Amino acid sequence: MKHMLRKCGHCKIYTLDEKCTNCNNPTLDPHPPKFSMDDKYVRYRVREKHE
Repeated sequence: MKHMLRKCGHCKIYTLDEKCTNCNNPTLDPHPPKFSMDDKYVRYRVREKHE
């Protein structure tokens, strides 16, 4: 199931819509990705986080 709750990156308001109702900016999924020991892309995320 896809996450329904979304968060505006600009005004930090939670909503269910694809666009923020206050500032009309696109909303993002606030949930972290699911953890997996077989993650092929973990080295790229760690490198990006520390740069």
